Order: sequence, then C-alpha cells, then structure tokens
Amino acid sequence: MDTKSQNSYQEKALELLIADADKIAKLIRVQMEHLTMPQCPLYEEVLDTQMFGLSREIDFAVKLGLLERDKGREILDSLEKELSALHDAFTEK
Repeated sequence: MDTKSQNSYQEKALELLIADADKIAKLIRVQMEHLTMPQCPLYEEVLDTQMFGLSREIDFAVKLGLLERDKGREILDSLEKELSALHDAFTEK
C-alpha cells in the first residue's frame, strides 16, 4: 500500500472514530441538559455499550496501524471527562 493510500485510510478511520465519539458525547450532553439520573439502568447500559464499542473500534484501528494509540486514548479520555462532569452535575443537583 502506498503512503498516500495509507494516509487516506488513517484520515478516514480517525474521522469515523471521532463521529462515533461525538454521538456518545451528544448522549452525555442530553443527559446533562435534563440531569436525568445517570444511575438509570437503561442509560448505564446504553452508555456502557457505546463506550465499549468505541474502545473496540479504536483497538482495531490501532492494530491495523490506522490510528496511534495515544490518539485513541485521547478520544476516550475526552468522553470520560464529559461523563465525569455529568456525574458531578447530578450529584450536586
């Protein structure tokens, strides 16, 4: 595979992962706006499933050499910070 193709695949992989992360972030923000109880089993199940799926996607992209592990960790860390903010907002309510 030539360098141009590799870069194109890397850019596309990053684009798709960021889009998936944005969907999860939106779910977190909706919960923050409504301050819906984060311990709700349905909410926890959906969020856990989404976060797990994204982490698996990131692992796969890293294994294929399409994403640096640090960049993947950065994507997950940003979501975890938002999730922490949701939890803090709810406990302060």
